[in-house]
Amino acid sequence: MDQRVENRKALTDAFCRAQPAPASGRLEFADLRCAGLSFRITSKGSRTFCFRFRDPVTRASTRATIGTYPDVGLGDARARADAMRATVADGANPVVEKRKGRATASQRAFSAIAERFMVEHSRRKKRSADGDDRNLSLHVLPKWKNRQIDDIRRADVIELVESIVTAGKPVLANRVQSLISSIFSFALDADVLSANPCARLRKRGEETAGTRILSDAEIRLFWRRSLLSPVSRGTGLAMRLELLTGTRPSEAAEIDLRELKALESADSASWIIPGERTKNKRAHLVPLSPMALSVVQSAREIIDEDDAFLFPSPIKRTAPIDGHALAVAMRRMSESDKLTGPGSKTWKRDPPTPHDLRRTFATRLSELGVAKEDRDACLNHTPTDVGSKHYDLYERAKEKRAAMELWATTLGDILKGVTHGR
Repeated sequence: MDQRVENRKALTDAFCRAQPAPASGRLEFADLRCAGLSFRITSKGSRTFCFRFRDPVTRASTRATIGTYPDVGLGDARARADAMRATVADGANPVVEKRKGRATASQRAFSAIAERFMVEHSRRKKRSADGDDRNLSLHVLPKWKNRQIDDIRRADVIELVESIVTAGKPVLANRVQSLISSIFSFALDADVLSANPCARLRKRGEETAGTRILSDAEIRLFWRRSLLSPVSRGTGLAMRLELLTGTRPSEAAEIDLRELKALESADSASWIIPGERTKNKRAHLVPLSPMALSVVQSAREIIDEDDAFLFPSPIKRTAPIDGHALAVAMRRMSESDKLTGPGSKTWKRDPPTPHDLRRTFATRLSELGVAKEDRDACLNHTPTDVGSKHYDLYERAKEKRAAMELWATTLGDILKGVTHGR
């Protein structure tokens, strides 16, 4: 049975320390120097401060716990009681306000804002949403998941990004910094934040233009290993198609079967990538050379009749693999002890990426004498001059097909061992 005895006393630290615990129940002492503040001692020796008040609306007698003594000192307890008393004077209940504050705190956690960014912006508007999700999960949330977004300072951003630079990944560091800045900008627009700590923050990673091009020996090595373990057949065929067509990794990986046209005709077979899947938002006609058509047909042979994608995800058949799957496959290929023979030493010394397949395609077209206008058309590069951008709408389909078939013939020669200068 609670045998509380209430007393009024000018509390001191000495009293709070020395007052013995009651044999049963609890004792409570109201502080004469701070209205509403009470000091409680239970029979088990627990010592706590609380604030007693009447709810401004219901007029019910209410108690708010302040904290345990001596973790919360007497001076701090009086300051907190003063703040609560001011809240009551303003017509609010401090217990209810504290509960609201906890809810607001969870809503302002970096993880909550990051998830809002992914749902309301990245997944809705960005083709690189999967990359954002991956970078958040691997590099940002492990450090900032439970931090309040307005507690994260410029120094915190620099520390996180510099750790990635130090790990030897400058390009990734810049991508993560850009993602973080986008999340803070989103928070600004959502009126959750008053300033972006990334504003005018220079890129921490030193980036250089890519120069990696596969040699003839490396092309033969790639073609041989692309369909062998540890690379899945579907992913390997997607990589082969990228090398043949110069498309981007995500474009090759995520082909919807409806994008493939006239596959029954070697002279007309084509692949039309819709604008929502291209970097420049312009639809891209990709003529399929006989060699590229053969890769497409090989991929069709290993999928089910009801599959919607040429390279369906092994996890979720209603979705395609994503471009990152090609990067993972090439990394696994580079790390495999089965990668041996001509070309393997240079490959392992400087492991290529899926984007290097696209660069190899572009460079080989140039070496073969294909005009820049036709190379740009094959790569779906956005024209920069006013005339081409706004008035010249010619697709260069004939020139693109000629370039694609020339490269396929050359690639076939390389695979047979015919040297082409590299």
